[in-house]
Amino acid sequence: MTFDPLWLSRVQWVWVISWHILLPAFTVGLASYIAVLEGLAFFTKKEIWTRISAFWTRIFAVSFGMGVVSGIVMPFQIGTNWSRFSDTTANVLAPLLAYEGLTAFFLEASFLGVLLFGRKLVAPWVHFFAGLMVAAGTLFSTFWILSVNSWMQTPAGFHVTDGRFFPDDWWAVVFNPSFPYRYVHNVTAFYITTAFVVLGVGAYLLRRGRSAAEARIMIGMALNLLIILVPVQMVVGDLHGQNTRDYQPAKLAAIEGRYDTAGPAPLTLFGIPDDATGTMRYAVEVPALGSLLLTHSWTGQIRGINSFPADQRPPVAPPFFSFRIMVGIAVVMLFMAVAGQILYWRGRLDGAAWFLRLCQWTAPLGFVAVIAGWTTTEVGRQPWTVYGLLRTAQSVTPSLTGVDVAISLSLYVVVYLIMFPTGIGFMAGIVRRGVAAAIEPPPLIEAGRPIPPYVTAGPAATAPLS
Repeated sequence: MTFDPLWLSRVQWVWVISWHILLPAFTVGLASYIAVLEGLAFFTKKEIWTRISAFWTRIFAVSFGMGVVSGIVMPFQIGTNWSRFSDTTANVLAPLLAYEGLTAFFLEASFLGVLLFGRKLVAPWVHFFAGLMVAAGTLFSTFWILSVNSWMQTPAGFHVTDGRFFPDDWWAVVFNPSFPYRYVHNVTAFYITTAFVVLGVGAYLLRRGRSAAEARIMIGMALNLLIILVPVQMVVGDLHGQNTRDYQPAKLAAIEGRYDTAGPAPLTLFGIPDDATGTMRYAVEVPALGSLLLTHSWTGQIRGINSFPADQRPPVAPPFFSFRIMVGIAVVMLFMAVAGQILYWRGRLDGAAWFLRLCQWTAPLGFVAVIAGWTTTEVGRQPWTVYGLLRTAQSVTPSLTGVDVAISLSLYVVVYLIMFPTGIGFMAGIVRRGVAAAIEPPPLIEAGRPIPPYVTAGPAATAPLS
């Protein structure tokens, strides 16, 4: 039995990054949410904001730790499985990844301890500042990682010597043509993802009568953010699509399921892509709407994937279906934002059991949309790692064997199937215990009986036990 190291390396990369991306999709937005809560607690002096912040900070700590562990594997894989890619692009991409560590990871790590353990040890403004720095660190990290990914999608500011990329203009490298759109699109997606989790948790607590005041605030804040960001995301997505049309036309053709060049081009709502024959089977189309959406003209021409050389075409089915999943989820999100606003402002939210259940059911939708968007972007880029310049098949480590990858992949599968359910279960336990448990220290156990968490007599009566 033979194993293809290229195919297995791609499967391993998909497995690891599909799990890892769920964590920044949550922690980036959650860090900003906690910073807002800390600011409200500092400026209003109201205890309710502190309770909500402490509750979400516990959840953030678990998800952040999981993100660090799963994220370490990413650069490790680049060195072991994709050394040709690493060697070819190191002069351009290595400094960007180093900047991510210097400006983002150390910033988060430095202030996370203050945020987690310093509430009673530092001044309130210091604790608020720590929340701001952690939030800034997550956004810096997103900035550099997406700059790297965007450069791989739309490379700029470089020259090639002896088969290696060398930077000519760092500004052009960092702010390459697709980076502004990708950064805004992803950060907005992360905020929306977090808002739906907050919405779902608030609905859960409200339905069970736990921390009702805090739950109403969570729901209100989430709905107020969603009613703004969901429509904004649709506009940003349209702009990102036009950028893809200009710089990655083969990817756009795959996303649209457009095999033959057409102008005006219909919008394909559904169909079964057939790469072997270069046709879309059972297509359901709206005449000319594709041209209007993609070129803002009823007669605009959309290039078909059959016009590209056969060895430069991405597979159509994955980006075609994943894009439609992402758009479908966006429509559901818009409905939830609008319906929630109507119920909230009419004062009928508490009695709308159907909507609160929907909030719980739709809480994971942001994660599904992020995975669908990642699939659209990364599979649509194939067969390239650096678009148009370096193929995926040329990027794998030459000495790698299929057995090596099969062993490491098996280990990653086992470890991730233990780590992620455990972490998710731990966070679910925090939610079930409610907001009050996040700020009140747990009782100590002595001889099988709980004793108060604070000394109740003597000169140290107000000091916490240690």
